[in-house]
Formats: sequence, C-alpha cells, structure tokens
Amino acid sequence: MRDRALILSVLIVASCGLGYELIGSALASYLLGDSILQFSTVIGCYLFAMGVGSWFSRYVADDDVLDRFIDVELLVGLIGGVSAAVLFLVFAWVAAPFRAALYVCVFVIGLLVGMEIPLVMRIFNRQRTEFRELVSKVLAFDYLGALVVSLVFPLLLAPYLGLLRTGFLFGILNASVSLWTAWLFREHLARAKDKVWRAALVMGVLAVGFALSGQMTGWAERGLYGDQVIHAETTRYQRLVVTRWHDDLRLHINGNLQFSSRDEHRYHEALVHPGLDAVPWARNVLVLGGGDGLAVREILKHKNIEHITLVDLDPEMTRLFSTSQPLVELNQGSLTDKRVTVINADAGAWLESNSNVYDFIVVDFPDPTNFGLGRLYSTPMFRLMSRHLSENGYMVVQSTSPYFAPHSFWSIDATLKEAGLHTWPYHCYVPSFGDWGFILTSRRADYTVPDRVSVPTRYLDGPTMKELFHFPVDMPALNMPPNRLNEQSLVRYFDEDWRKVLR
Repeated sequence: MRDRALILSVLIVASCGLGYELIGSALASYLLGDSILQFSTVIGCYLFAMGVGSWFSRYVADDDVLDRFIDVELLVGLIGGVSAAVLFLVFAWVAAPFRAALYVCVFVIGLLVGMEIPLVMRIFNRQRTEFRELVSKVLAFDYLGALVVSLVFPLLLAPYLGLLRTGFLFGILNASVSLWTAWLFREHLARAKDKVWRAALVMGVLAVGFALSGQMTGWAERGLYGDQVIHAETTRYQRLVVTRWHDDLRLHINGNLQFSSRDEHRYHEALVHPGLDAVPWARNVLVLGGGDGLAVREILKHKNIEHITLVDLDPEMTRLFSTSQPLVELNQGSLTDKRVTVINADAGAWLESNSNVYDFIVVDFPDPTNFGLGRLYSTPMFRLMSRHLSENGYMVVQSTSPYFAPHSFWSIDATLKEAGLHTWPYHCYVPSFGDWGFILTSRRADYTVPDRVSVPTRYLDGPTMKELFHFPVDMPALNMPPNRLNEQSLVRYFDEDWRKVLR
C-alpha cells in the first residue's frame, strides 16, 4: 500500500511541478507579451532551479528523508499554490518589481520541486526496492504525470478554472501528498500528528484561496485597469475583460486595450469605408478577426452588401458580443444580422479549406505581440488571403501605429508587397491609441480615394478621407524587410518599437 501511495505521489508531484511551470510561463506571456521569450526564460530558470534542488537533496540525512519530503511538499503546495495570485496582484498594484518577483518565485518553486524525486527515490530505497525497478517506476510515473498535466492544463484547467484557481488546485494536491505520506508513515515520524495538522492547515488555506480566487482576480484587475470590471473570463485562447467608466466601455484582451466605446467609431469607420466606398458594386465581404462585430456594424451600413462572413478564432468572444446587452447596443446587433455568418475557426486553416472569393476583405487581427499572432501578418498568410480576393476587390489590414511603431507598420506594408499585392497606406488619429495605421491593398494597381462617404458616419467625410492618405514629414515611409514565416521579424520590430515608447 505504501509503495502504491508513493507511486501515486510521484505522479501527482510531477504533474504539479510542470503545472507551476506552465502557470508561470502563461501568466508572464499574458502580462508581458512575447510568449516565446517568457516561456523560454521561465522554463530555463525553472529547470536550473530543479537542478540546484536535486543537488541540495544530497544534504538531507537518511534518517530525515521522510520528514524533509513532507516539509518540501508542504512548501511547494503553499508557495506554488499562492504564486499565481501573488504575481497577478504584484503586477496589478505594484508593477515595477514584477519580473524580479516572477523569477524569484519560479526559482524557489523549481528548487523545491527539484528535491522531490530524489527524496522519493530514497524513501523507496529504504523499502529495499531493487534499484532498476526503483528507477523505472519513479521515472515512468514522473514522465506520465508531465504528460497528463501538459494535456489537461491547456484543454481544461486554464480555460475553465483560470490560472489562479489552477495554482491553488495544484497546491492542494501537493499538500494532500504531504498529508497522506505523514499518515501512512506515521510510525516512522517523531511528530506525525504535528505534520498531519500542518498539512491540513495548508490545505485549508489553499482551499479558501481557491474559493476566493474570483474576488482576487477582480480586485487585481480593478488595480490593473482602473475602471469597474463588468465582465471577465478566461477562454481557451485569451483573457477577455470589459470595463466601464461612466459611458465608456473598454475591451481588453490579455491586458491590451482593444477599443474604447468613446472613440472606436474613428477606428472602425477608417478601417472600413475608404476601401468599401471604392467598390460600390461589392456584394460579398469577408472579415477576419473583428469578433466584437464593430467592423461588421460599419459594413452593414452599405445596403448593397448581401452577405458578410466573419471568421474569429474564439467562440466566447463572438458569443459575448452577440448576447451582452451593452456590447450588442454598441455593435448594433451586427453579429445576429441575417446577412452575417459567424464562423469560429483559425483564419489560416479556414482560408485553406474554403474556396469562396470576396469583393472586400477586412483583416482586423490583434497586434503582432507574439509569434502566434505574427504569423497572421506573414507573406504566406497574405498570399492565402489574396486568393480569396476578387480581381477588382480591395482588402484592408489594421497595421499598428505608423507613428509609435513605424518599423512594424512599414514591415507589414513590405510583406503585402512581397505577397504580390499593391498597397495604399493610410492612418487616422484615435484618442485611445494615438495615431493608428491601416493598409489598403489589392491585386489591382489602381485606387482613387472616394470624394464622399456614402453612408452615415460620425467621423469620416470626403475631405477627411483624403487626409487619411497623407503622411506628415515626421512619419516617413521606411524601407523595411517583409515578415517571413520562418523569421517572424515583425514581432521583434513591434516589441522594439513599443519599448521605446514606454521607456
């Protein structure tokens, strides 16, 4: 029975150990962006700390192995369990020391996790287990535990529990290992009852944290965003937060502002009408991204449009903007209009499997903050989009800020050109974002700015639309390389551009 309990302990501690690593990496990428850098540095720090912990385990005396294993499990459970909550609160309310707190936390947890397996193997050895059986059993269940959590974390735990609750859950599991080990080996422990009570206390603290993690997340996000949080959820793909301040609704995805209801009309009118008014014969429109339905709202103003296909990855995003009353009022019910078909799929995979051709395409993806998003702005992706664009149609791409992120903006322009398309860059001022850029593109070589806007607008008119295509002398065109899929230089440009702004 003890052998089985120890084997189960190996499975659990391996699962929890990798779980803390994934939580730290995911939290860092949510809050800091650039997921490859965050995952690489967190994993590297964690594995190094595990090596240090394994080395330190040699100093545990044979007579103290059981006691120290129970103590380590309690510490891993307590520190690892509260780590996500503590880091999130530090980022929201203190901000400056977040990176230092992250790596200190990762190192401490890694050091303790590194001690677990050597101590378990020494406990097995006290049971007179044959060495080859000992190694095969422990390592087999160690790797099995890693496989289990690597599948369960992205598919179930992160989207349904969130990072904070998942952290507390792993902590409870570690504390439960401590509890049953103390109970099973109580006759070998000098103060077994004390260890049982301590384990029960830690489990109770973590259970309270699990129950209150929703309130903690809300408190942290109030500090992070400043405004009242009226909706927050973690989906399979991202963290969605909607805030309100008086009459201003704001959407944040993974901590990044997507729009403010006070000025989003500027962005979406500029995104849609310069291109769509140039093709008054357009009937069929494709929108990639734009799950908030705001671009679709502008497209629906054109009475000649017969059908709009919206492809957005996240079903929870389109559900939210189809059912939440204040958000439906903002997009004027565009996602439930009979002319609109909403498809929740990866844009690249959907374009590969679909053969339809469209008169106008709107590309409203999030900024290329990581390599997953950067591929959406790559040469192969733009070539794929161009196959779905009619011979005389136009496509428009939101392209970051030509003022704050000029290297990113002109790299996107170069990428479209390498994909065989003609481009007409333009920009407009959106108070929430500053000067923001778009690129109109087509397989045809000509474009004339319409002299009027054919639908009701709050911002655009004929003269304003012509001004969009004029760039002042402090926003010159840059000769940038295209964003090729194997290099993803655009993500680096974007990060470097915005680092300069935020210094």
